[in-house]
Amino acid sequence: MTEPILKVDDLHVTFPTEGGEVRAVRGINFDLAPQEILGIVGESGSGKSVTSLALIGLLPKSARITGSVVLDGYEMVGAAEKDIYKLRGAEIAMIFQDPMTSLNPVYTIGAQITEALLAHREMSKEEARAEAVRLLSLSGIPRPDEALDNFPHEFSGGMRQRAVIAIAMANNPKIMLADEPTTALDVTVQAQVLQTLQRALDETHAALILVTHDLGVIAGLAQRVIVMYAGRIVEFAHVDDLFYRPSMPYTHGLLGSIPSPTEDSDGPLRQIPGNPLTMVGELIGCPFASRCPMAQDICLREEPTLQRVTTNTEREQYSACHFRDDVSKAPVASMFLESEVK
Repeated sequence: MTEPILKVDDLHVTFPTEGGEVRAVRGINFDLAPQEILGIVGESGSGKSVTSLALIGLLPKSARITGSVVLDGYEMVGAAEKDIYKLRGAEIAMIFQDPMTSLNPVYTIGAQITEALLAHREMSKEEARAEAVRLLSLSGIPRPDEALDNFPHEFSGGMRQRAVIAIAMANNPKIMLADEPTTALDVTVQAQVLQTLQRALDETHAALILVTHDLGVIAGLAQRVIVMYAGRIVEFAHVDDLFYRPSMPYTHGLLGSIPSPTEDSDGPLRQIPGNPLTMVGELIGCPFASRCPMAQDICLREEPTLQRVTTNTEREQYSACHFRDDVSKAPVASMFLESEVK
């Protein structure tokens, strides 16, 4: 077995608020293999982005983080900022959701790429500029030698995101984190950005953690998928098992919310009724119980732990549902019918 490049063990993230402590991430565990593409999906507020920011050490100082995040043998939780700075960009890099806020508007694209190169590599400014041209070219930016002197506002949204990807791969990191990298982009530009992301992975041989709402993107890129709800992992499976044999009602709901070309386009989209919990105060029972069509008394009393789905004998699949084996046998996305939505 290949040694994981990243090990996350019992990670908790809590934020203090006037209304009480918000438990944004509650005891998640996973490993990431070298060159693996791992997807993390879930509704807004499920803990996806907080998890990714915790991995790279970018949460605010007010956040209380416990557990362990070991990056290539180095413990990130509790490490000094100066030590994390040496790793951030060199060993692990981040591609944020909004490239306009990721890039500094008063510096040229070239200045920002060369800054990333010079921060971690021994090279002259001329060598850094030449490498920046190569990175922009790999990212699909036309006339990269001229584009280096452009400012972010002179790029389209898709070009800005490709420039951010160029910065992320500048130092050949071992892991890239991409948090909603295709949000607010049209379908054509989204495809171009995803192609750029794949080229970046081919160039750097990095592993990727892809955080997204878009299950279509997950289906096309990821090998394994984490489904998060209420700050926890509620399903962890190979991408094929997740789409064809989901074992958590919440996953069924997410899959049922995807528009299908085979269904009547005039009808309303299926949706998961209710709203996610705020994660403030004591939690009793399954956090999804109030929205779940399969909920029974035990779901209101006991929060299920992540356990292996025994009906899947081919690959390891885990679900935090008291009835995971029964759920995995149900037709995909059949639990949240339009008639059931209030």
